[in-house]
Amino acid sequence: MEGNEIPKKTIYRLSIYHRCLRRLLENEMDTVSSSTLAKAAGVNPAQLRKDLGYLGAFGTRGLGYPISELVEAIREVLGREHLQPVILVGVGNLGAALLRYDGFQKEGFGVVAAFDAVPSAVVKRGINVPVYDVDEMPRFIRKNEVKLAVLAVPAANAQEVANDLVGAGVQGILSFSPTILQVPESVTVNSVDLALELEQVSFFVKREQDGGKVGQPEDSSASKKNQ
Repeated sequence: MEGNEIPKKTIYRLSIYHRCLRRLLENEMDTVSSSTLAKAAGVNPAQLRKDLGYLGAFGTRGLGYPISELVEAIREVLGREHLQPVILVGVGNLGAALLRYDGFQKEGFGVVAAFDAVPSAVVKRGINVPVYDVDEMPRFIRKNEVKLAVLAVPAANAQEVANDLVGAGVQGILSFSPTILQVPESVTVNSVDLALELEQVSFFVKREQDGGKVGQPEDSSASKKNQ
């Protein structure tokens, strides 16, 4: 089944299942039950079975899923048969940290180059990935047929850079820039707003501290005066 026929949320969960299954393989396990895999992935078994149903017929009642076959099926859907080239734009503090992260390659993505407005300043950061001037980016993308990019530039520059990426042929962007990007429907953008994520975590922490009463007026008498 083609990836574009599978719901976006299911694609996201398939990535999580793939990571969990690889860990099970590393522990020399051959099969896994739906309940065990669902627990590892943080979903309920019914959702897991529905998601895996997009891959075809897998698993045997009482025996579970064959892990190696399931890994290959998910890898095929996600396009991980080969290491996928990725570029990163914006090698500031966050961009440099992302370039040092070795998890991309473990998951099938190779950061082949980075681009920055002042590439000479990046040398001091101890980055092993080649860093080029951002003006060279469109030519590099076309020459190497890069389809994926990580964006870590200031919000004020994000849309302009995204336009250049899309114009050069990039079809998927993982954006760490705190702004909403406008791109064609054919281009996928996943945004990671670290401040927003922290705000969400803070909300639930505060709710627990307040005994689940977040959102209720702190002073009921003041509330009555405004009614």
